[in-house]
Amino acid sequence: MWQGAAIRLFWTTGENMLKARTIRGILVGGAAFAMQASAGLAHAQDATPKPDFQTFLRGVEADAVARGIRPQTAAEALTGVEHIDRVIELDRKQPEFTFTLQDYLARVVSKQKVEKGRRMMAENRALLTAIGKKYGVQPKYVVALWGIETDYGRVTGGYSVVSALATLAYDGRRSSYFRGELMNALSVIDGGHITAQSMRGSWAGAMGQCQFMPSSFLKFAEDWDGDGRRDIWGTRADVLASAANYLAQSGWKGNETWGRPVKLPGNFSPRLIGLDQKQAVTEWGRLGVRAINGKPLPKSSVEGSIIRPDNGGGAAFLVYDNFRTTMKWNRSTSFALAVGHLAEKIGGK
Repeated sequence: MWQGAAIRLFWTTGENMLKARTIRGILVGGAAFAMQASAGLAHAQDATPKPDFQTFLRGVEADAVARGIRPQTAAEALTGVEHIDRVIELDRKQPEFTFTLQDYLARVVSKQKVEKGRRMMAENRALLTAIGKKYGVQPKYVVALWGIETDYGRVTGGYSVVSALATLAYDGRRSSYFRGELMNALSVIDGGHITAQSMRGSWAGAMGQCQFMPSSFLKFAEDWDGDGRRDIWGTRADVLASAANYLAQSGWKGNETWGRPVKLPGNFSPRLIGLDQKQAVTEWGRLGVRAINGKPLPKSSVEGSIIRPDNGGGAAFLVYDNFRTTMKWNRSTSFALAVGHLAEKIGGK
């Protein structure tokens, strides 16, 4: 029922997820001048020779110690770190795919993933109930994120996180961001949560069964079993509690859902579409928005927005604050729609 909603999808850095984005480039007037000035600055900067990778790592080690990381941790974690050419290739040549929303959901929310998600819900019911009670997040959304990110812990990435982040920090294109994440990774190791050798993840540095970047780990990872380690790699309780804590700290509302597919009237103004347009469900009903089955929307003061993944045509959805919270995990409307869709299928509406 959601045919025709074309989405442009890219493999991007960050949490090793599919991101949906539209790229538009316009170069005019002052922008052209700014680019010329930038080019001149870049040329001047090029006059300073770039240090080799090992010299760069020695600088990272000194920086880490200055930030309070134990010298032994920094030295051991950076010993044997290698520049991974493949990481740069993946960062430079992220492939583009074009799917309809229906095709995207079929790939991400497959029958097999739904069935496995239901088994995971059943196997971990007591744990998920306790986690849901503590964090105020419905278990089905925690399981859905787990399933979409790593197929419930099956595919977590095989790259050395320290080497991958060091490679990206050395590269220069986004060196400041990745150097910060490298320092965060060293802090995680220094905290005794995992060894550098065991810290594996995506080529962009996303780690564990919930694919946290090191900064997200430091903010949101939880030690549910109380063993002194926040183990998002191998301890299921820590993984699920960490995902729930991420949502809870990001504004999740445990008494609300994510949204619903809707039908729009023929005269619906395009200016009302977008996450920046927000009003009560009752008000949307007065404007002629209906449930997908054609029935009136419930009378509710809950606020939501109308979105269309293909930027103006095809399927329409009325999404609530929890949808926005999911987008703090991954800034992609298609990802957030998939999480809601999978959650409904594995746990019921």
